[in-house]
Amino acid sequence: MTSNVGQNYPYSSETEGDRAARVQALVQSKKDLADKVAAETTPLDAQERWWTWKCPTPGCPGILHAAGYARDLHAVYVVCDGVCGKTFLR
Repeated sequence: MTSNVGQNYPYSSETEGDRAARVQALVQSKKDLADKVAAETTPLDAQERWWTWKCPTPGCPGILHAAGYARDLHAVYVVCDGVCGKTFLR
């Protein structure tokens, strides 16, 4: 299996309420993340549950949460709640 396939395999899932609360907390706690998410995403559609992924950054124990759809790309835009605080496309 290629690393690309392995990295895109979902880790778990969370409710829409949990997802929204975690993303909101991350956006408020990380400088410039709100502007970055607003500039690089479009809103998510209504769903009861969303996938989460384990952060691929070495040494980061974080989980990736859906923050929107990538603008002009066919991908979910995710943010890490761990120490790296990076964004990724899934």
